[in-house]
Amino acid sequence: MTATRGSAAKPVRQRLRPDVTLDAVDHEILRILAADARTPNNVLAAQVGVAPSTCLMRVRRLQDTGVIRGFHAELAPEALGRPLQAIVFVRLQTHARASIGSFAQRFAALPGVLNVFFLAGVNDFQIHVAARSPDDLRDFVVKNLSASRDVATTETNLIFEHVPGTVLT
Repeated sequence: MTATRGSAAKPVRQRLRPDVTLDAVDHEILRILAADARTPNNVLAAQVGVAPSTCLMRVRRLQDTGVIRGFHAELAPEALGRPLQAIVFVRLQTHARASIGSFAQRFAALPGVLNVFFLAGVNDFQIHVAARSPDDLRDFVVKNLSASRDVATTETNLIFEHVPGTVLT
């Protein structure tokens, strides 16, 4: 699970501005923050070899341009009473495709949803869910997805283990 600073409502992610260019210092800042987003500015500045004021301005520019989308705390779903995780693939009915853009926000607002991915291919969405139990997961799929006349099919896959990937920088 991911917690973000600020209000309880999930913000719409800022899109990357097309005119963004990154230099070697920017890439190093991103590498360090991706490894530990809690790195203090003065430590970050020293590690990349710039003044703290310059480093702070660069981090703010990276945020303002959409390169840095947020700083997060990764929470253990099982510690919050949701030990069962699944990926649910959703395919919408043909008539629902006209308003496909609104579904991502609707799905993201459902209880237990960690991530929603809008896909190309056979399925329209991939929803990452944390549930309290197998019954809770079944109820989530049946009540929130299968019962909707806009949903054609769902396919649920249990997650046994999540191994994070490497940093992008």
